[in-house]
Amino acid sequence: MRIEPVADVDLGCEPWGAVVVTSANACRAIAAHPEVARLRPLRLFAVGARTAQAAEQAGFSNIVSAAGGLSELISVLLEQIADRSLPLLYLAGTDRSGDLAGVMATRGFTVRTLVVYRAVAETTLPPAVQARLAAGEIDGVLHFSARSAHAFLAAAAAADLLSRSLKIQHYCLSAQVASPLVAAAAAAIHIAPAPNEQALVDLAGG
Repeated sequence: MRIEPVADVDLGCEPWGAVVVTSANACRAIAAHPEVARLRPLRLFAVGARTAQAAEQAGFSNIVSAAGGLSELISVLLEQIADRSLPLLYLAGTDRSGDLAGVMATRGFTVRTLVVYRAVAETTLPPAVQARLAAGEIDGVLHFSARSAHAFLAAAAAADLLSRSLKIQHYCLSAQVASPLVAAAAAAIHIAPAPNEQALVDLAGG
């Protein structure tokens, strides 16, 4: 996947109750926004340590990190935000799993989703990756989204390496992420015990 920031998105003029991010890509994208200074004094709620670190690198300092996935983030938001009169600003990508705004609306919150980046699927694998796959020098692949897993399979097929790619180890953030690999009959699929990067890395390292 190739991440492309959406340039000059309108941050609006509302007084926001907090900023919410579920991807490090959103933090990197907003870091270059000309009006990002308006958001930095706000509390920022992030999913996972990696996203929280990216938020810190983008200039945010009041960061609350929720371990786990979207459901854990929602729990933290409900626990820590008492004032529901101000809308939350959700910095997101064009493709999202789950419905943060919809779930929070049932709890009395207003969430404005602002798309700050898009993930574009690459159609080919880098030559070095193709060569190592062909030589049997890649043991496994880490998959963070169903869309990127699907893109990997499509690119491997385009390089006539699909059969070999299905025989290696596939480490997936969740069962949903693994679904394209299951459909393709990959031989070895492993699901992280928790939907976060550290759990996935630990799974692959173990």
